[in-house]
Amino acid sequence: MTFLWFLFGLAIGLAFLGWYHLHLTRKLKRLIYSLQPDVLRWPLSSTSRLMRAIAAHVTSHEALTTDLETWRQLCHAAPIGVLQVDDENQLLWCNDQAGQLLSIQPPHLANRRLLLELVRSYELDQLIEQTRILQKSCQSNWTFHPVCADPSQLSRQLSRPLRAHSILLGDGCVGVFLESRQETVLLAQQRDRWISDVAHELKTPLTSVRLVAETLQMRLEPPLRDWIDRLLNETIRLSSLVQDLLDLSQLEANPNPNLKLKTVDVTKLIQSAWFSLELLARKKQLQLDYVGPDRLLMQLDESRMHRVLLNLFDNAIKYSPSQQAVRVRVSLVTDNSQTQEQLVQVEIIDAGPGFPTDALPYVFDRFYRADPSRSRSNASLEVSRVYSAGKSNLAVSNTFADDTQAASETPAVPTSSGSGLGLAIVRQIVEAHQGWVQANNHPETQGGWLQVFLPWQSVDDTAT
Repeated sequence: MTFLWFLFGLAIGLAFLGWYHLHLTRKLKRLIYSLQPDVLRWPLSSTSRLMRAIAAHVTSHEALTTDLETWRQLCHAAPIGVLQVDDENQLLWCNDQAGQLLSIQPPHLANRRLLLELVRSYELDQLIEQTRILQKSCQSNWTFHPVCADPSQLSRQLSRPLRAHSILLGDGCVGVFLESRQETVLLAQQRDRWISDVAHELKTPLTSVRLVAETLQMRLEPPLRDWIDRLLNETIRLSSLVQDLLDLSQLEANPNPNLKLKTVDVTKLIQSAWFSLELLARKKQLQLDYVGPDRLLMQLDESRMHRVLLNLFDNAIKYSPSQQAVRVRVSLVTDNSQTQEQLVQVEIIDAGPGFPTDALPYVFDRFYRADPSRSRSNASLEVSRVYSAGKSNLAVSNTFADDTQAASETPAVPTSSGSGLGLAIVRQIVEAHQGWVQANNHPETQGGWLQVFLPWQSVDDTAT
């Protein structure tokens, strides 16, 4: 009987040992598969396969460590700044270039601090939060003003224009690439200064040419007077272009000019601007389709906003086909941002060909024209044709005389220079009023759709 109990216990022990061996074998296979799945197909014992898997894992780890060190050296030697923050906005590390741009020392892993404690830049902190909220890469441009605890070093801390690109990493971390825009800003300033100087130099001789042309205009008889008329029109066009360059340079040099604010009725201002270009509109049989309040008072610089509306209407009239309507929509809207402020939205819609999709981000840049073939006026083309025809023969033919006589019977209308400065001036003036402007193609007319947004506050209706 004792021997039977011994055999029964031995069987239980062997069963438990077999189960334990099977359990260990399964765990060993899972471990081998996690380290090196291909090792399971080798005709070797589990121990040998485990050793080979560990060796392959060590080799792979060494290769990854080498690659990581290589990328770390590349990041430290990169000409752009690179930094990384964790989910609590603590600075994990940054390269030397980022330290120079932000005037900080690269942190040690054991001494993590909040980025805002090291870099007093609200724009950078906002960019990181925006990346987390939107769950996508973001970009921001701003001027960074370093803060120094030593008062004697304040004069040496120069402001730096920066551009930052953010990317979302794992576990709530965010990576930021920083680049200095100092050279770009300097080049833009030199370009603006050069354009302003050239415009100033051109203003005086153009004025002299205009005075001479106006003096000869009344002393010549047709058809010679028609040549002077065309010369005078082109001189006026060039003078307007020079004045646009001077105005734009002044607005860019002083983005927040001293606006002469007063209470203005936006509805009357729109009607006044359209009336100024009525001859252009009448030539193409265009009508103004206005939808909005009969009276809307707000604080504006009347002369500058009149210039904005002139440029917008000029753009709409230029590209609208004949016998169409230029739509103007004025309404009060609410800003979708956290401020929830009231905005005056002015929409100008034409029925023209619209903007090319790839041109929409650049329509407010100076000298940008989406369609160069439409930038020159018909008068300029006519002058070129007449000049080339008359270059070989100074005598005026009867055909030319008939053409010029027909042209003289047509009422003179102002023509657009097509210089690509009108919408650039619009953006500068609107931004000076703390507003913004955007361009799109209208879904109904497929034409240009220019929207102006201006902050609005209630104004006493009895104010003049």
